[in-house]
Amino acid sequence: MHGLVIRNTGYSYTVKSDAGEVFDCKVKGNFRIRGIRTTNPVAIGDKVTFIPQEVEGDIEQARQGLITELDDRKNYIIRKSTNLSKQSHIIAANVDRCFLIVTIQQPETSLQFIDRFLASAEAYSVPVTLVFNKIDLIQPAESEDDIDWQAYLDGVINLYETVGYPCRRISATTGEGVEALRAELKGKITLLSGNSGVGKSTLINALFPHLNLRTSEISDAYETGKHTTTFSEMYETGDEGYVIDTPGIKGFGTFNMKKEEVSHYFKEIFRISADCRFNNCTHTHEPHCAVREAVERHDIAESRYNSYLSMLEDEKEDKYRPAY
Repeated sequence: MHGLVIRNTGYSYTVKSDAGEVFDCKVKGNFRIRGIRTTNPVAIGDKVTFIPQEVEGDIEQARQGLITELDDRKNYIIRKSTNLSKQSHIIAANVDRCFLIVTIQQPETSLQFIDRFLASAEAYSVPVTLVFNKIDLIQPAESEDDIDWQAYLDGVINLYETVGYPCRRISATTGEGVEALRAELKGKITLLSGNSGVGKSTLINALFPHLNLRTSEISDAYETGKHTTTFSEMYETGDEGYVIDTPGIKGFGTFNMKKEEVSHYFKEIFRISADCRFNNCTHTHEPHCAVREAVERHDIAESRYNSYLSMLEDEKEDKYRPAY
């Protein structure tokens, strides 16, 4: 039988067959001896072949199965495993797009996290829209000494729209921007990802109230999110689409990129690098480097350039490994 992986608990997979039946599946043992260097050889969104297995004498557990084959993936989002430096973790596969949920406050999403995520998405052909949630919490500065968070939000959105990434402003709490976002999800498989506490589950509930996902509050002590979503799961939205809810990510280690390829995944750096004197320019020290000149002119944001440099440092430390 053939089906779609709609839930991953870490040790088992829920597969929806092409006929619409749901099976609780395990992975056939030889998946783990093919040199696959991921913590999850099967991921949410994978299309698989499986063999149904009946549990003798147990009607309640009759729909079980064994995954035997994995279809080729059209794309996926992957990151370095936080605990196992030699392995990676596939967040989701075969998605039409990703909504990266970010927040300016409570908690603040770092630009470097955004850039690393975007670079990985570029590497594996996943279109990304940046969704700025919790805009209702942003208050204007009351004095010259206060941070003007509204101006900061405007600046960050201008940065990424200029680079070429669509940006959306929403409030899952008040509903602002939610209706327009729902229209973009129709008929698509959409991954929602982001740091812990940015409101992914709350947003899904606002978009599709019938799902009624569990949510939790932000930690007052550290202004960081609590992990509400424990496992990755794909939900039907009722309009021929799916949304994938994933556990919050605290950091994003990019994976399987050679040093000379990293610049390819920063749209503006790749574009301007065509004017560099040397074809193999690393944009770090070479003379007549068009990229560094663009940074000095502010045609490339310093934050983006610094994110690029940080990823080069990762590569030097040999943190990247082949995905499989």
